[in-house]
Amino acid sequence: MTRHVYRVSGMACGHCARFVSEEIERVPGVDTVTVDVGGGTVTVTGDRALDVAEVRAAVEEAGYELVP
Repeated sequence: MTRHVYRVSGMACGHCARFVSEEIERVPGVDTVTVDVGGGTVTVTGDRALDVAEVRAAVEEAGYELVP
């Protein structure tokens, strides 16, 4: 099991969190997604190491930006 914390800019509410969560959950290997809107972070657990490019694409698909 792996755990990654990513910073995401532009999230402001629960709807933002839902959009980001739904997109990241589609990434292969993702088990759970927890979004902290106030902290601007997303915690992702999975059954393997995740490709940051796939996570970035999912966040961008939701309309937000993964912060390096």
